Amino acid sequence: MNIFEELEARGLIAQVTDNKEIKELINNGGARFYIGFDPTADSLHVGHFMALCLMKRLQMAGNKPVVLIGGGTGYIGDPSGRTDMRSMMTPETIQHNCDCFKKQMERFIEFGEDKAIMVNNADWLLNLNYIELLREVGACFSVNNMLRAECYKQRMEKGLSFLEFNYMIMQAFDFYHLHQHYGCNMQFGGDDQWSNMLAGTELIRKKTGEDAYAMTITLLMNSEGKKMGKTAKGAVWLDPNKTSPFEFYQYWRNVDDADVMKCIKMLTFIPLEEINKMENWEDSRINEKKEILAYQLTELVHGKEEAEKAKAAAYALFSGSGDSENMPTTELSLEDLFEDKIGIVKLIVKCGFASSNAEAKRLIQQGGITVNDESINSLDKMFTLSELKEGLIVKKGKKHFRKAVIA
Repeated sequence: MNIFEELEARGLIAQVTDNKEIKELINNGGARFYIGFDPTADSLHVGHFMALCLMKRLQMAGNKPVVLIGGGTGYIGDPSGRTDMRSMMTPETIQHNCDCFKKQMERFIEFGEDKAIMVNNADWLLNLNYIELLREVGACFSVNNMLRAECYKQRMEKGLSFLEFNYMIMQAFDFYHLHQHYGCNMQFGGDDQWSNMLAGTELIRKKTGEDAYAMTITLLMNSEGKKMGKTAKGAVWLDPNKTSPFEFYQYWRNVDDADVMKCIKMLTFIPLEEINKMENWEDSRINEKKEILAYQLTELVHGKEEAEKAKAAAYALFSGSGDSENMPTTELSLEDLFEDKIGIVKLIVKCGFASSNAEAKRLIQQGGITVNDESINSLDKMFTLSELKEGLIVKKGKKHFRKAVIA
């Protein structure tokens, strides 16, 4: 099976500008393609994960990736999928985020001579002359067509700033620049980027008379139609300091039954032949599928050792084996104790299960907290220094837990 057919079988392809040409290009390793990542945070998250996996798949098939870091477009902010304007970042924050992205991407993409390259659109966008840009590029855009674009429609009621209105032009100019200077003939991106990507292919055609192509990836949605990759605490990050390997593992271990096979198809590198067999497993093996999904993705992002630790920690918690060595841990200091004791309310906050004492109290009153498998009903419950030296397993609900120890 060629790579294009595999992408189709995995449900990854949403829209293409030219099915026949794109199929031929990527099946023959002839795509010099790019995917853009705006540095809106200091870590990539699950929303970026499919794009990274796609780059990896295409590179394995002989195609050449260009990773575009949006150090320039980050100054504007993409309105796609937004109901409000993004907060504006300082140049220092943008550069810091770009540096963080590069380190994380090196886990997925092989960079080097005749392999993948990484570029930053700040290198050309920040030096643009406004009048020159208007004359060279502005004449190629129809305002009527831009306003019909899906990425702008949902912002029209609340108000679309002129700053954001320029984002499509900037992204199109990126594709044009990469086509001219790096030989890029394709752009890939999320399905919410379709309008911006079409603008790029059209700009290249008008300026050079040459063809360039675009393909969007299916957005990762759950069975309820919501984007996957968020928890009650926020985004599921690829940075282990923001989302621990165990928390990452548990996120995938706890996906809804209806979403498991879709995630395995779209996100893992398990051969399709094996996946087809898994689809015929008995319903009673659903937890086995979830464990495979969680392990595969944790290994991809954090490495085999961390995946093994996360798997062991999950087994220890839910089997009651008592082996807490690899559990996510909150270290307390003696300053956190009063007369060598700590109250349950403070302990819950320290473990990150509540942002305030009031929230922690509500959790206890609702019966949502256990410590060492004992349900906590009293707001005055105290734990001693000796108990903390042994380690307390604090659990919120059925899926969230931490080991609390004295440092």
